[in-house]
Amino acid sequence: MKTGLVLEGGALRGLFTAGVLDVMMEQNLTVDAIVGVSAGAVFGCNFKSRQIGRTIRYNKKYCRDWRYGSFRSLLLTGDYYGADFCYRRIPEELDPFDVQTYQQNGMTFDVVCTDVETGEAVYHRCETSMDEDLKWMRASASMPLVSRPVQIDGKKYLDGGIADSIPLHYMEKLGCPHSIVILTQPQGFVKEPNRLLPVMRLLLKKYPALLRALEHRHEGYNAITKEIAEKEARGEILVIRPESALNIGAASHDPREMERVYQLGRRMGEKKLSEIQRFIANT
Repeated sequence: MKTGLVLEGGALRGLFTAGVLDVMMEQNLTVDAIVGVSAGAVFGCNFKSRQIGRTIRYNKKYCRDWRYGSFRSLLLTGDYYGADFCYRRIPEELDPFDVQTYQQNGMTFDVVCTDVETGEAVYHRCETSMDEDLKWMRASASMPLVSRPVQIDGKKYLDGGIADSIPLHYMEKLGCPHSIVILTQPQGFVKEPNRLLPVMRLLLKKYPALLRALEHRHEGYNAITKEIAEKEARGEILVIRPESALNIGAASHDPREMERVYQLGRRMGEKKLSEIQRFIANT
């Protein structure tokens, strides 16, 4: 039976996930399939390339560079997180992504995006981590209002978390009924309607299906987290989550805060290590 790894997004809350994944890599733990959403996609790809510490390293190093993420970047490029800097210069030049190891690694890596015309989730398998795959990863992490829709093959995509925040059902369809699920919100968290919906209704009115998905996003999120808790109680999946709210903004530029959240993930990974090892061995 295959072992799956499901990675929730959450912008810089994803550094918690990065901490857990680094602990797993240090212990040479692996899985058969990964599906990541938003930050779970752009940070989780380093698990397939087996690059311990890369996620926290480049985030801390470049978080105060306006090209990495800033309102200046938003005004000049249309994206708060600069597409060229984050998805070309960093992985190709400044902190190279190990494309060869990624491609030679047998685990599959899928990302989730939201089609802005239909409001539905679209899943893409990133086989090379280059060119078009990078567009899919960027689309998965492109938050509405602060990102341009990413155009791929004539269609437009945004943040996968809009349509499928925690793609456990997708992983089950891949043949992994017993997965490790890494969440970035604590147990009992209930998502509320987005307080920016009035602004979204104004600025995204040409995408009515996307707006409907945004309006109902909290309902889908709360339904899947309830199901996850039930499956966890039955021992069907292993859930790793922070013990309390991570309290880091989506656009923090403080490397100390990034390190704090990353270390919380590491400590939880170490705390859950024996459970992770048993779970992988049993599945």
